[in-house]
Amino acid sequence: MNAWGIAVTLSIAAATFHASAAVFQERIAGAHSASPARRLGTLRLLRRARWWWAVVLTGIASSLHIVALHFGPLTVVQPLGALTLVLALTLSAALAGRRVVRAEWLGVALTMAGLGLLLHLTTAEGPRIALSSSEVRALTVVAVGIMAGLVVAAMGAKRLVTRSLVHAAAAGVAFGVASAMARTVTVRMSDHGWTEAIAPASAIMVGLAFGGLLLAQAAYRAGVGAPLATLTIVNPIVAATIGLQLLGERFVAGAGGAVLAGLAAVVAASGVMLLARNRFIVAPRVPDKMLIAS
Repeated sequence: MNAWGIAVTLSIAAATFHASAAVFQERIAGAHSASPARRLGTLRLLRRARWWWAVVLTGIASSLHIVALHFGPLTVVQPLGALTLVLALTLSAALAGRRVVRAEWLGVALTMAGLGLLLHLTTAEGPRIALSSSEVRALTVVAVGIMAGLVVAAMGAKRLVTRSLVHAAAAGVAFGVASAMARTVTVRMSDHGWTEAIAPASAIMVGLAFGGLLLAQAAYRAGVGAPLATLTIVNPIVAATIGLQLLGERFVAGAGGAVLAGLAAVVAASGVMLLARNRFIVAPRVPDKMLIAS
């Protein structure tokens, strides 16, 4: 298996763990809708052992994601994150004991078709470029600024759904930039050894990833469907933009390939939004015995 195939395989595995973590987080939020942790803020969840199981799943997914970025560019790895929503469909339906409806299968088909075309247009060849120190600093400042602005906007929103979607967008920015940092760390480690694992980019990557996790948990208060769809779309857009503009990544067939890639992204996004509109991941409240004990 070549590097491209390894990157795709690891990305699919990462999406599987991300889907499990997302559904688990939402069910925790639903099970504690009346609890102080729900009313007083996401940070209170740090005291709950149940929430840390979701963190473990996310950690496994993130580790697989980082390794995938060692073998493949952002333009290959990040779009496959859309599979998180598709995989969550099966898991959520199984937990709820119901069948997947026709509209949901259509959403799956559109998402898979868009991703298939997008992967066909990507290439694992080309220079392995890392962000420079100045680019790392600039991206961090921009990302934190955007995230802070979105959090402030969410605080001013009156509707829970609006707050959740804005938090999800902020989480998407955090995860997208964190992935760019991860790509930088893996390239630098390949070139200069393991000492790069303690470089500033590594610390920024971890900080953004954990911040994204907290923002995602805040977003899931209104259910996972629409917030996860928002995160799934924003994340690869941010990461792919960085990859194309700063890391020398490209699509095959030049400008024509880029246009086709854009169309493929629209098709995949349409499938994601169709899945979200059906709200298939909004899990019913479950008894505590169905969750891992605190």
